[in-house]
Amino acid sequence: MTETPIRPSAGVLEGTWRLLSYAVEVKATGALFPPMGEAPSGYVIFSAEGRVWFMLTGEGREPAASDQGLARLLETVIAYTGRYWIEGETWVTAVDVAWNPAWVGTEQRRHFVLEGDRLQVMTPWRVMPNWADKGETRSIVTFERDGAG
Repeated sequence: MTETPIRPSAGVLEGTWRLLSYAVEVKATGALFPPMGEAPSGYVIFSAEGRVWFMLTGEGREPAASDQGLARLLETVIAYTGRYWIEGETWVTAVDVAWNPAWVGTEQRRHFVLEGDRLQVMTPWRVMPNWADKGETRSIVTFERDGAG
């Protein structure tokens, strides 16, 4: 039986957040690298009704017409939406639409730290196919509350 989601308390995450940075940390060394360039762009929006929209794109994306160029564009975007809830310091999304169909029907769990208008989000440690040679890694995504929201 599925546990009833806990609603975010007093709109802790509610609103629009603008991406400040996206880095990947290598567990074995602590090294950080920017998988989508030094200046990726994106937003995450948490609604009062309990839905989240997440969109992140890599630096320097340009329109493409070739199969290779279109494939590269897919490698430089992360986008999904679903119902979300908070469990302590974890944001959980029940994904119902995603750029990667493998995510649809899954729960994506993200640890977060909220300090004022800054939100830092970390994925669990895992081996990613994009950089499997680095062993376990985690993404660290930092947002700032968007006043124009």
